[in-house]
Amino acid sequence: MILEWFLLDLMLECIQKRTGRILDEASVRRMHPLVLAYIGDTIYDLFVRTYLIHAYDVPVHRLHVKAIGFVKAASQSETLHDIEDLLSEDEKYIVRRGRNAKSGTIPKNADVTEYRWATGFESLLGYLYLTGREERICQIIGYVLDAKADNE
Repeated sequence: MILEWFLLDLMLECIQKRTGRILDEASVRRMHPLVLAYIGDTIYDLFVRTYLIHAYDVPVHRLHVKAIGFVKAASQSETLHDIEDLLSEDEKYIVRRGRNAKSGTIPKNADVTEYRWATGFESLLGYLYLTGREERICQIIGYVLDAKADNE
């Protein structure tokens, strides 16, 4: 996971240099939770795909099918419920904001409640990423990957 951590840090640094804008924690907290979920979705997907490539030597279609098991709304909702007790009050606040945000759309294969919890999970990952808390992202995603490995 150190490689992913380094990559995330490098990516943020590169963007900050290019835009000349550094996001402090207060500005990230003020962001709309769906913006946090937008980037959090990508962060989670990157970790999952990287993990699957390391863990399985299978064709890309099988990798894709395994990835769906992690990233679908029902799985993210379940994950968030599993880790809720591990979250700080600050992290729970970000999750609540994401969960309560009105997105206007619901994917056809998810129920509304699961989708909202999944949005809360993605908001948390986006918040942690944009505030430079890569180690915390690794802890949370590490827990998720360990839990999924135990269920296989």
